[in-house]
Amino acid sequence: MKTENTATNPLAETPDFSLVLGGPLFQLFQRAYLSGTGLELLHRRMIFIPLFLWLPAFLLSAMDGYAFGGSIHIPFLWDVEAHARILVALPALIFAELVVHRRISPLVRRFIDRGIVIPEDYSAFNNALTSALRLRNSVVIEVTLLILVYTLGIWTWKNQIAVGSGTWFAVPAATGMRLTSAGLWYSLVSIPVFQFFLLRWLVRSLIWFQLLWRISRLKLRLNGAHPDRAGGIGFLGNSTYAFGPILFAQGTLLSGLIASRVLFEGQSLLSFKMEAAGLVGAMVLFIMGPLLMFMPQMDRAQRKSEAEFGLLANHYVFQFEEKWIRKSAKDSDDLLGTGDIQSLADLGNSCSVVSDMRIVPFGLKQVGRLVFATAAPLIPLALTVFSLEELLSRLIKIIL
Repeated sequence: MKTENTATNPLAETPDFSLVLGGPLFQLFQRAYLSGTGLELLHRRMIFIPLFLWLPAFLLSAMDGYAFGGSIHIPFLWDVEAHARILVALPALIFAELVVHRRISPLVRRFIDRGIVIPEDYSAFNNALTSALRLRNSVVIEVTLLILVYTLGIWTWKNQIAVGSGTWFAVPAATGMRLTSAGLWYSLVSIPVFQFFLLRWLVRSLIWFQLLWRISRLKLRLNGAHPDRAGGIGFLGNSTYAFGPILFAQGTLLSGLIASRVLFEGQSLLSFKMEAAGLVGAMVLFIMGPLLMFMPQMDRAQRKSEAEFGLLANHYVFQFEEKWIRKSAKDSDDLLGTGDIQSLADLGNSCSVVSDMRIVPFGLKQVGRLVFATAAPLIPLALTVFSLEELLSRLIKIIL
């Protein structure tokens, strides 16, 4: 039997899309039995990779006598910033792969199976997916990231080491700060690996944003009467939840940094409120901002539907008036049980949906959840200054 062509079965030629099932590192994980073809064995990656970075640093610092105390300012076990980075933020970045795969991969096909992409644009849509997959699988990109973390990344980290303040990874010496044996592991393995995972997610996000941009350039079939009040692409707003673990990781990094400054440098927690607010705002904007690319088409769809439903409503109410108000039929028993009144109410509800359509594919609910995901790691710090009741009261005031 002859297979269906693209016109009748467009999904048959739409490539399976995933932001994470590809690239040299993914293939390496498969060969090392740390992942299956569908990101199975998540627990292995979340335990083995952080432990591989953390345990040698702990053992080496213990051998140097810097794990629990000694003549240094920050022992290993007291380094909140390092533990937050490796034991909390890194597992969150690894966990994000499975979340993004399960939420984003099915979402892409909805553009086709819901008829949002018109048949004339199937080819352009598939080309956009193919281009995104090519970037995801790029060896050049991941090698470039590796070079960056072992050059600029290590240089940046070393320049952040406080001069004269001994820690488990660096102690004062005649020529400046000297890395301990644990510090060498930390600077050459732990920090670069973490930076690689973080930059890799940045690249994946940019690939996703580029795909959304190319889709937003197509002539999409949006309808202002769609119940999602987003023209039919409200699922894009819900897709942002997939990036919640990444935002949580970013919040964890800031939380660890603030805790370290407060505990070991005596800085005030409230002095970091602008940094905290800036991070939350920047991260939410980073995730939500690309969805604004759909605003022009959504605005046109809303105005078009409003005009069309307004015209339809005019025709209907005029005929309703002539039939039930101006003529004697209003005095007859025909009014009882008629569906005209219910139809009038239904038309009013449809017009309300059109009028309430957003011109962005997300709402305050999605924004609020991303804000919470980013700010959640900062809540334990806030509880050291405010009581739980006071903190909840302040949050409610901000939200309302």
